[in-house]
Amino acid sequence: MEHILPCLHPNPGWIDSDIVHTPGTVTTSAAEVVGKHCILELYECDTARLNDEAFLRTTITTSAKMSGATLLNLITHRFEPQGVTGLALLAESHISIHTWPENGYAAVDVFTCGDHTMPEKACEILRQEFLARRFSLKSFQREIPDTLSNTLRRPHSVKQVSR
Repeated sequence: MEHILPCLHPNPGWIDSDIVHTPGTVTTSAAEVVGKHCILELYECDTARLNDEAFLRTTITTSAKMSGATLLNLITHRFEPQGVTGLALLAESHISIHTWPENGYAAVDVFTCGDHTMPEKACEILRQEFLARRFSLKSFQREIPDTLSNTLRRPHSVKQVSR
């Protein structure tokens, strides 16, 4: 299967040639879906697993792979006296987890672009692995206005440095 990663604009980092943006406003018409964003709350989890940095790294890696995402980098940090934070950089976007073992709680964020990934699958794996007795999952599509996705942009002009 060919992996196609749509981006927010055909020429990211370029300036718009004919669009005027007013700060604080959003212009939308029919929107193109660029990905899916899942917010997962895990309650009554296994406290030892929530506090185990190696376990968190393995679980994030597994959830990314099983969801069809491509893991590019993974950073984690264990806090004293407890708690772990992990951030997975995916080719398709990211997975982040913040744990509070003292409360049996983990906050999870999974965002993937493209139609070949399954962020809900990553969330299900995380829920199972942390042995959450209760959870809340909110999932929504990320969209980009047609005015941006169909606009051609030109590069910023580069100033010459005089010597």
